[in-house]
Amino acid sequence: MSLPLNGVGAIYSAGNHILNNCLYSSDVKFIKTVDPAQLKRGRGGRSSFSGNVCTIFGATGFMGRYVANRFGKTGTQLVIPYRGDYYDARHLKLVGDLGQVVFCHYHLCDEEVIAKAMKYSNIVVNLVSRDWPTKNFTLHQVHVEGAARLARIAKKVGVERFIHVSALNSDRNHEGTIISGGSPFLAAKGEGEKAVLAEFPEAIIIRPSDVYGSEDRFLRYYAHLWRSDARSLSVPKAGRGIFKQPVYVGDVAQGIVNAALKDLGAEGQIYQAVGPRRYELRELVEWFLRVLRRGPGLETCTTIRDIKFYPMPFIKAKMNEFLPSFPINFQTKEKLERETVTDIVSPKLPTLEDLGVIPIKMEERIEWELRPYRAFESYEEEIGDFPIPHPPKYIEA
Repeated sequence: MSLPLNGVGAIYSAGNHILNNCLYSSDVKFIKTVDPAQLKRGRGGRSSFSGNVCTIFGATGFMGRYVANRFGKTGTQLVIPYRGDYYDARHLKLVGDLGQVVFCHYHLCDEEVIAKAMKYSNIVVNLVSRDWPTKNFTLHQVHVEGAARLARIAKKVGVERFIHVSALNSDRNHEGTIISGGSPFLAAKGEGEKAVLAEFPEAIIIRPSDVYGSEDRFLRYYAHLWRSDARSLSVPKAGRGIFKQPVYVGDVAQGIVNAALKDLGAEGQIYQAVGPRRYELRELVEWFLRVLRRGPGLETCTTIRDIKFYPMPFIKAKMNEFLPSFPINFQTKEKLERETVTDIVSPKLPTLEDLGVIPIKMEERIEWELRPYRAFESYEEEIGDFPIPHPPKYIEA
């Protein structure tokens, strides 16, 4: 059935009017008041847009992939500045849908590129860190000068929330057991906090303790055979009197996301990211060895000794100083110095719970995290071949 001529003419006229008056995507449309919330698209999740744009510096590191993934789940668009080769950052493209993750090459001293990376973001997260000095950057240049530069530029371009990841114990003076004057890493982190707050007073500071997870530098550090020597593992004071409160990396990442996206009054606050339980270092290391099938009663038994009387770790750390690339097992004198530091949690400062995160117990993750490093992993075991590792003693935080 055909339409009357006058009906066809009316449809043609209406269509012609729409074509002549509509705005195409190539047209410039000026928005006088920009509110990211007006730009929300979708029903939530990776394939939507929440209205937030976040730049994550240091996203190619250990913690960065977890933080980027948690932001991606909320529909946040991500800008990922990276150094070196794109190969080191391309895995992060999967944390968001097509077009949600944008990469840009940058240098920590190039202010023009840094400003460009922040230009369209309302959130900036600084995860840039270094455990040892290199020929390119000293610890002071990374943790103090670099952090202050990011905070200053973020303030200048109008970033709403700036989150800086520091370290627990960075606010304390350490006499030093292995290095005179204490840990240069913690000292630089402490200075970095002050520098960031001076440039961006509303910045949110996160102080994590030892962070564990897949490909970390805590569990793997003790599991690596380079850390042991001839069936012995030397730690400061044989691990006695030193207390640690490790935290799962996923909990820290979720805390960062909550601080960035939720209205929790977090601006200008310092949060301590610690686990729910406190362990003596000796109890922790003995537990790791049991899980690794290197505990008492096994032919691979490893004994814990005092580093003062078995100084092989010092020799290995010194050898690592001459390597042109990464130190083997990330073992340095600075790392050994941090082993001597007891985690102090201030009751005056908020923790992850105040960011809406309930930290997971280490006992629930340890078997999974250390499984790739167990002895006899290729052996098809029968029930009862190996003793079930009992958990360590702990103090509820």
